[in-house]
Amino acid sequence: MMSLGIFLMIGAWQYIIIGVVVLLLFGGKKIPELMKGLGSGIKEFKDASKEDEPTTDKKVEDNKQS
Repeated sequence: MMSLGIFLMIGAWQYIIIGVVVLLLFGGKKIPELMKGLGSGIKEFKDASKEDEPTTDKKVEDNKQS
């Protein structure tokens, strides 16, 4: 809960400063690669969570029939 409050309290200038620091640390060429990796990781996570849904539904149905 506390971390959500911190994100709400951060203003536009703080986001700009964070972006500049990230740019300085990783460089302009490395950031697109990092974002691509992050995007593919999120996509894999969503795909994996969709694959689990039918198995959990089947387990619930099996328990109801018992």
